[in-house]
Order: sequence, then structure tokens, then C-alpha cells
Amino acid sequence: MGISQLMALKATVLLLVFIYYRKSGLALIFLPFVHASLVAYLVAIASLPAVNLPLLLGKTSDGSFPIWSIIMFGPFLVFIRVFNRLRRLYSMEPLYSEISEGLYVGGWPSSFGHLPSDELAIIDCTCELPRSSSVLRNAYLCVPTWDTRAPQPLQIENAVRWACRKRAQNKSVFIHCAFGHGRSVCVMCALLVALGLAEDWKSAEKMIREKRPYIRMNSLHRKNLEEWSKYRLSSPRDGESVVSSVINASKKQ
Repeated sequence: MGISQLMALKATVLLLVFIYYRKSGLALIFLPFVHASLVAYLVAIASLPAVNLPLLLGKTSDGSFPIWSIIMFGPFLVFIRVFNRLRRLYSMEPLYSEISEGLYVGGWPSSFGHLPSDELAIIDCTCELPRSSSVLRNAYLCVPTWDTRAPQPLQIENAVRWACRKRAQNKSVFIHCAFGHGRSVCVMCALLVALGLAEDWKSAEKMIREKRPYIRMNSLHRKNLEEWSKYRLSSPRDGESVVSSVINASKKQ
């Protein structure tokens, strides 16, 4: 079930609960249910593939949420944090997996102990979770994307360029989303191709699945990776891309 359907279902349930108890004279007590329901409906609409507006939540480039967002979208942000913690408690999967030397993909690191190393460059593919306090001193790039949706081809390219520069500086790269199954895997596929570790994104997906069996890329991830691949292939040969320049510089070191 995609995020739009899930949030629409949640919104409907909350609204029905309020309507039921309003008839019992308890409308004021359950008034917060109306707020939560309206927020959930708004998220359901904004996360539709045809709309795709992750900036709705207001997550900034440094990974924080402004006060207005916390107040307005508080019910959703709290729900996501609780859901993330509960799912992690019952998951048998490791938080992250090392796909190749210095390249990690995984879920949201809630504490410092959940990180593979100190010297990490972080690519955060979530729009619904804040930058973890455990990575405040790490190099950081935010690629805000709804859960079950995919980063846009240009976002993928920008993330790849950024990651390649960090690898050229001998820094490990950790790409994460909420659980390390979709959004982060999508970006990691592109990075593996850019670094010459995989022939194409399909080979990269197989490579990641060998190390992290429960990944679940959907049609949106694959569609945007295919578009990203065409964009790279159509780049002028006489004008070497930033990605290629950084990769070549890294190989010479």
C-alpha cells in the first residue's frame, strides 16, 4: 500500500471516530482527531504521484523542520516517528548494509550507535523524518522524497555528484531513507553505476539485493532510474560531466 492510500485510510478512520463520538457529546475531547484527519488527507493528496510535493512538510536543506511545520503537521510527524520505532523493534533486518567498501545503504539512524563509522557523508532521502541528532557533525545532503515515491532524475544526479565528491575525499557514504528499502536503494543504484561498480542500475539493484535481501524498489523508482540513465547517456561526450570528472580524479589518487 502506497503512502497516499495509507494516509487516506488513516484520515478516514480518524474522521469517523470523531463523528461517532460527537453524537455522544464528546466532540471537544476528540477535536484533535479532526486536525489529525485533515493533516492526513493533505499528506495523502500531496504524496500522490501526480502531485508529488514533499516540500509541503517544510523540511529544510539542513534536515530540520521549522516551527510552523511541527505545529501544523505534528500529528503526522509524530505518527511517522512512532511507526518507525515500532517497526524497527520488530524487524530482524540490520539497520544498514555495506554494499561495497565505504558505501552503505539503510534506514533512518536514530542514534549514534546505529552508524557504521564516524567519518560518514550522509544522504537523507526522507521528507518526513528529521536529520538524526547522531549525524549533526557529518557532511549532509537532503533529498526530500515521500515514502514509496522516488527521487526525481535530477535529484538522483545531484546526489550522485555529491557522493562522488565525498568518495574522492576518501569519505564513506551512507544513503538512508526510513527503512533502507526503496528511496535510498534507488540513489545507491545510481551511485554504483557512476562509480563504475555496476554496469547499469539493474545490475546495481541485484548487487544491493545480495547484501540487503528485503529491498523493495517499485515502478516509480525504476522509471526514474531509467530516465536518469538516459540523461547520463545523452550527455555531450566532449563536455565531461562533474560525476565523471570526480570519478576519474578519484581513480588517479
